[in-house]
Amino acid sequence: MPDAGAESVLSAAIATEPGGALGPTRRPVPTFPDPAPLAEHGPARIVAICNQKGGVGKTTTTINLGAALAEQGRRVLLVDFDPQGALSVGLGQGDPRQLEVTVHNMLLESDTEWDDILLETTVDGMHLLPSNIDLSGAEVQLVHEVGREYILSGKLKSACEHYDYVLIDCQPSLGLLTINALAAAQGVIVPLECEYFAMRGVALLMETIEKVQQRINPTLVIDGFLGTMYDSRTLHTREVLQRIVQAFGDKVFHTVINRTVRFPDATVMGEPITTFDPSSMGASHYRELAKEVIQRWQQLT
Repeated sequence: MPDAGAESVLSAAIATEPGGALGPTRRPVPTFPDPAPLAEHGPARIVAICNQKGGVGKTTTTINLGAALAEQGRRVLLVDFDPQGALSVGLGQGDPRQLEVTVHNMLLESDTEWDDILLETTVDGMHLLPSNIDLSGAEVQLVHEVGREYILSGKLKSACEHYDYVLIDCQPSLGLLTINALAAAQGVIVPLECEYFAMRGVALLMETIEKVQQRINPTLVIDGFLGTMYDSRTLHTREVLQRIVQAFGDKVFHTVINRTVRFPDATVMGEPITTFDPSSMGASHYRELAKEVIQRWQQLT
């Protein structure tokens, strides 16, 4: 969590319109080494990709970070925890409504486990637990369950033995499903669009994460804040990125994801940008992000 000084800088950044005191500078991006090969896989680190604001790049980050981690020889499980099913669509599942079993079944049926709904993806070493609109009813159905905040955690426990990383694509809200994801996770990655209004909901997200840390999951940490949809040609996005760095310091990833039309193109084709357009700027950025997060995670173990 950021300290009181960071909180005050964040408050000032949100209160001040773009063009204020904070300057439009960007940190130099270090070169991250290729991670060493793993002698064996597991136990997995579970990471929630979380922000209650929609359209900030959560699903894009889950897909492409997962694919880039798999390129580094890591076994990755992606969990679609959004009733919109965007992660499932982005990995080539077509209409998720046609899926017979999904995360919804896994959460609510005692005899349905993670490997009963597991799907292959186009990326070697990366698998998917899909979702669809059925999941929207899960919050209501889980309200009266004993230990409702820990349902996902219990279901993923045995999966961690088979993977190095589990990435959970959270829905754009702070409801019971997101609380389940935060209760199951060891870390949180927060994608932040480099746009003024994207910063305004960060304080509420931080408050929710702090409550989860205090009451449900004391081991939860923020792995990092990720600047997304960055456009170096505009003063606005440069200023917003600087304000994020001022507020959260080293918690902000050095890697920044630039805005590009290749991301929606890859989504239409149902594959990560690392395979759809492997030489693109977007693919390069997510490969660098994968190296950076692996380095951070190794320092936590």
